[in-house]
Amino acid sequence: MWVRLAKPRLFQLWKQFPAVLILGARQVGKTTLARDSFPDVPYCDLEEPSLRQLFSDDPTFQIERRARKGLILDEAQSVPDVFASLRGLIDKQRTRKGRFLLLGSAQPGLVRGVSETLAGRVGILELDPLTAAETRTGSESKNWEDVWLCGGFPDALRAPFREWWEAYLRTYVERDLPHIGVSADPLLLRRILTMLAHSQGGLLNASQFGNSLGVSYHTVQRYLDILEQSFLVRRLPPYFRNVGKRLTKSPKVYLRDTGLLHHLLNIDSIEELDNHPIRGVSWETFVIEDLIRRERLAHPHSLFYFWRTTAGSEMDLVIERGPKRFGIEIKAGRGGGQAHMARILEQTRADVNASQVWILDQAAGSESLRPNVKRRGWPENIDWLPE
Repeated sequence: MWVRLAKPRLFQLWKQFPAVLILGARQVGKTTLARDSFPDVPYCDLEEPSLRQLFSDDPTFQIERRARKGLILDEAQSVPDVFASLRGLIDKQRTRKGRFLLLGSAQPGLVRGVSETLAGRVGILELDPLTAAETRTGSESKNWEDVWLCGGFPDALRAPFREWWEAYLRTYVERDLPHIGVSADPLLLRRILTMLAHSQGGLLNASQFGNSLGVSYHTVQRYLDILEQSFLVRRLPPYFRNVGKRLTKSPKVYLRDTGLLHHLLNIDSIEELDNHPIRGVSWETFVIEDLIRRERLAHPHSLFYFWRTTAGSEMDLVIERGPKRFGIEIKAGRGGGQAHMARILEQTRADVNASQVWILDQAAGSESLRPNVKRRGWPENIDWLPE
């Protein structure tokens, strides 16, 4: 079992709120984190039919009789009446913290229940797949290339990852989406996912997608909303600043997990990935997601963007941490040609008003290229965040 970086943040929220909600994709490790963090707290899986029936009949009674030491409710959105009961029980002892831990992967239903019923009473932790740093901990250590190829879902790292992802997608389409009341054509969803894989990290053009698929712009947007709310897709917005330049206004779209990306592109090994045209943007995805996962735990209010002008000036990731901004340029190479890139990034840094810019690549060592532009070999700095 791996040591999750989210655990300290979970304990912090547990001390601040009467209830804590852990959101995340299916099979990302929410239950494992909850039960490992609070081994003495009773656990109830509300997707288990008999328990779901009991909680549906009288949720307040069922919660009260089990919650002397607190209570973990898995897939809480399966019984919507639970949220109203929790609100009543919390308000009876409003100053008491750390009572209820809610887990769920169907974000729309959970967020709706929380926002309408438990506002101000619950802290929210979004649990991401494993980072490269996390997979070096515990008894199942993996190297960063394994995580890059297979993605960060724990079971994908333990099993043949392509078989795991095929089963995951089938369950997602055939069971998970209907379970939360989402109507989606399985073939169309698969075609959209495959098109996203082939255009990974590109600017979103929903109309072009729709024309290729023979569906409307609105249908494409609805499916992208579903995939984003299910934690499978990230729409990274452009950063805007009034610098007198024509800026790109469309978001970039990524499949968030590189294991899913490689499965959809039929890539089975690092050797195949090294010779595939997707290698550069796959590496970009891997590093961006790893940085975002760790940044959101260390600095929960950070915001993330990319920068691109119509003239071609760009930066892969802009991290806005309060009044500070940091720029990240990600390269799949192992050094070379960085001095020229540093000159370009120095100007881009001024456009974005970033305090520092880093080039992250696969080469060894670190170096300063210009006063505000530095290069780092990311594989040997997998726990690094800008400061």
